[in-house]
Amino acid sequence: MSQPAGKLDPHEFKLDVSEAQHRIWQDCTPITDYQMISVREALHRILAEAIISPIDVPAYTNSAVDGYAILSTDIPEQGRQKLQVIGTAFAGEPFTGELQPGQAVRIMTGAVIPEGANCVVMQEQVQLHQSHVEISGQHRGGENIRRAGEDLAAGAIALAEGKRLIPADLGLLASLGVNEIRVRRRLRVAFFSTGNELRSLGEPLAKGQIYDSNRYTLLGMLKALDLELIDLGVVKDDPQSLRQALFAAADEADAIITSGGVSVGEADYIREIMQSLGKMHFWQIAMKPGRPLAYGRIADTPLFGLPGNPVAVMITFYQFVQPALLKLSGVSNVHAPQCFRVRSASSFRKRPGRTEFQRAILETDVHGELQVRSFGKQGSGILRSMSEANCLVVLPKDREDVAVGDWVDVQVFEGLMH
Repeated sequence: MSQPAGKLDPHEFKLDVSEAQHRIWQDCTPITDYQMISVREALHRILAEAIISPIDVPAYTNSAVDGYAILSTDIPEQGRQKLQVIGTAFAGEPFTGELQPGQAVRIMTGAVIPEGANCVVMQEQVQLHQSHVEISGQHRGGENIRRAGEDLAAGAIALAEGKRLIPADLGLLASLGVNEIRVRRRLRVAFFSTGNELRSLGEPLAKGQIYDSNRYTLLGMLKALDLELIDLGVVKDDPQSLRQALFAAADEADAIITSGGVSVGEADYIREIMQSLGKMHFWQIAMKPGRPLAYGRIADTPLFGLPGNPVAVMITFYQFVQPALLKLSGVSNVHAPQCFRVRSASSFRKRPGRTEFQRAILETDVHGELQVRSFGKQGSGILRSMSEANCLVVLPKDREDVAVGDWVDVQVFEGLMH
């Protein structure tokens, strides 16, 4: 049970990364509102219903190559066989006759297989003469033929509900003749930064003040997810301003993201407001950077209280917030960021007790094998490291120092940054 505001035990709620991810995902319920849009507008949108194929794909049996359509009974057991060329089949212009034994039809990729033919010999594998071709006995019936419905049969599911559409999906929809689809509306996400020292771009800086980089980092990460964004700017570090901002955000948005104000400092109010006005599920995670991450609800709207340090904002966003937003948006089969293993080309210092995410460079060695090396400085305020590195080395909670040549888990930025 949560303690009263202002009396939180600093060690309470300190969860493993995987447990925190699980709790967030279990608490997130996808939106159900939908809209009809054209396929031209559908990139990155999330299907609100499955797409059932109205036709076979391909719609007719056709040639997979440029070559010659023949009867498999004309394939010789040995030596070569001469076949008379009686016509040509183009894509969109079928050959209208019926193939007889001893005959061949010149055929282009995608053209309808002529009646009677059941094999296509690639043009590179024939000897061409003025009015006939010669084939060898190395071919088989059904060769180089794409059957009607081979890729997708009429009535089959072409795209599942909850699919986040990629460019290939738009092409698939067009190939089915589908012009409009039902998608989930865009998730509305409100976000703001907290801190009396923060200034927005265009404002002059006084001594002790800094520009608000976190809000622009969040803006970029959120835009990549194709969401409807509500930028509430910089909110002062006082309870009344924060309460007003959080209530306004909860009234407009499906999810709220803040940066700063969730640690144990005297001016860190976000977690206390969460406790008094809503519900706080946890506020500390056994990870570095990013330990002070609060998750809960304000007026039943999910709230992600991210740390104030720039690198911690990005890492906690990718590990916790991004998957949760995708689930809230209606994406099916949401999972944690994926890792793969490579050998380390440098050492990493690590003490057991919490999961660490260290910035690194994934590259190939002189033998063409993948390896990873440390970016160097790992301070949570060094935002440049997230710009110049290309991956995170993920060191589990119980792991100690990493030596050169050890295997480590890597998350590549290209996969994290949608």
